[in-house]
Amino acid sequence: MKRILALLAAVLALSGCGYNDFQRLDEQSKAAWSEVLNQYQRRADLVPNIVATVKGEANFEQETLTRVVEARAKATSIQVTPETLNNPEAFNKFQQAQGELSGALSRLMAVSERYPTLQANQGFRDLRVTLEGTENRITVARNRYIQTVQEYNVLARSFPTNLTAMAFSYQPKPSFTVANEAQISAPPTVDFSASKPKP
Repeated sequence: MKRILALLAAVLALSGCGYNDFQRLDEQSKAAWSEVLNQYQRRADLVPNIVATVKGEANFEQETLTRVVEARAKATSIQVTPETLNNPEAFNKFQQAQGELSGALSRLMAVSERYPTLQANQGFRDLRVTLEGTENRITVARNRYIQTVQEYNVLARSFPTNLTAMAFSYQPKPSFTVANEAQISAPPTVDFSASKPKP
């Protein structure tokens, strides 16, 4: 009887100190992270089709295509496991590789604007729409992951649940940040002097 009471007391103590919340949020963050990976993989699968379609344009810059292919290879070569969520260095490395692929794809789309034949290609237009939809899905998946990690980290750092975090080694999880924070935090410079008509 004493053993049952002790077990019951332990269960009540664990549930009251946030242990179950850690379990719930840990699983939620893993599920949200899986959705982020799912959308990144969708984009990676799309890239070869885009590259193959763009290659049909004879005058298209080879260097731009090469950068996209290399960025995709780098992004897909990184092994991502659930443990990545508890390793800030591996997380940043993965995030940087995905950022490089995003940048290479952005440059590809910007350069493609100069090719009317390519723009008129129905296959390219369809792929472009699919890519834009995928980028939006990535943004939504990342936002959900950020919200889940925020809730988890608040629990891990608040008293008294921070004691539970220490007892069961629940470390704060890394979240997404922008790669060019300093650049985008600078106010834009507006200068209309160049467009003024000459007297």
